Amino acid sequence: MKHESPIKRRKSRQIMVGNVPVGGDAPIAVQSMTNTETCDVEATLGQIQALQDAGADIVRVSVPSMEAAEAFGRIRARAGVPLVADIHFDYKIALRVAELGVDCIRINPGNIGREDRISAVISACRDRNIPIRIGVNAGSLSKDLQRKYGEPNADALVESAMRNVDILDRHDFQNFKVSLKASEVFMTVEAYRKIATQIDQPLHLGITEAGGFRSGTVKSSIGLGLLLMDGIGDTIRVSLAADPVQEIKVGYDILKSLRLRSRGINFIACPSCSRQNFDVIKTMNDLEVRLEDVKEALDVAVIGCIVNGPGEAKEADIGLTGGSPKNLFYMNGKPHQKLDNANLTDDLERLIRKEIARRQEAEKAIFARSSE
Repeated sequence: MKHESPIKRRKSRQIMVGNVPVGGDAPIAVQSMTNTETCDVEATLGQIQALQDAGADIVRVSVPSMEAAEAFGRIRARAGVPLVADIHFDYKIALRVAELGVDCIRINPGNIGREDRISAVISACRDRNIPIRIGVNAGSLSKDLQRKYGEPNADALVESAMRNVDILDRHDFQNFKVSLKASEVFMTVEAYRKIATQIDQPLHLGITEAGGFRSGTVKSSIGLGLLLMDGIGDTIRVSLAADPVQEIKVGYDILKSLRLRSRGINFIACPSCSRQNFDVIKTMNDLEVRLEDVKEALDVAVIGCIVNGPGEAKEADIGLTGGSPKNLFYMNGKPHQKLDNANLTDDLERLIRKEIARRQEAEKAIFARSSE
């Protein structure tokens, strides 16, 4: 079931966040944000590592004080993934993290204050080739925009963003990306669609303060899905009131469903009914937990009966179809063997890992031959 995505992505200029390309023809990056106390260096590093293990391309860290900036420097020295420093108001913090090796600074230039302070931050970023992310949020629009529009809306978000874009343009600084986030799906989607036609910089997508794990996942999937289907978006964050690791997992699931990224197993599973010949829900729950460590892209179909099972199994890399007296196991579209229910999950995990190992060895052999 390996198909190219039919989505035609918006053309944007490419910037570099550390060693991760953002925009252009680069894969859409998945990122999250730490929620530890930044001054607790070990706790923050532990969460960054967990996010990296889950597949995070970029991690954002809040830096609200100069003390946090010094801690950020120690974190940056040991982290294995590009870090974005989230900074508001105090330009001196931005200058300090620039000295300490930050990979990107998230600010609103308009919040920095006087022109000389803005110039100092831009100059520091220019000298070190550090990109800036203009981050606009519906919950923190300037008072004059609130008066002008009465309440947050898409036009207010776009105007706020463009004011900051104009500041960077005045300083001939083009190394930036933009986000315009709201917790309301329609407002967010409209704002991104509008600004996508006005600038060519990369766009970072998110539905901010989306909610808890379930509701936030649904809201983010709809909002980000609409934009990604339009070809809009170069990085994404799924904002959940949940473990940040879940943000990465949901982000990849969204991109996998649109064939925009491939990481880990793509499960195709039926919701189950009285025709099922094994417990589909329990099998799926167990497999997802057991195979969370898998990074290789693989389509695995788990279907409870023979109505749709054989068709789905033949299209997947690995497939299981419920059958009586035994279930039918397919490998690369062909019947491979029969499995009974007694050790079904154990057998499936073993066979899936065996196929992954086979593919890894085949890739190594190809790489070795190409290097000769």
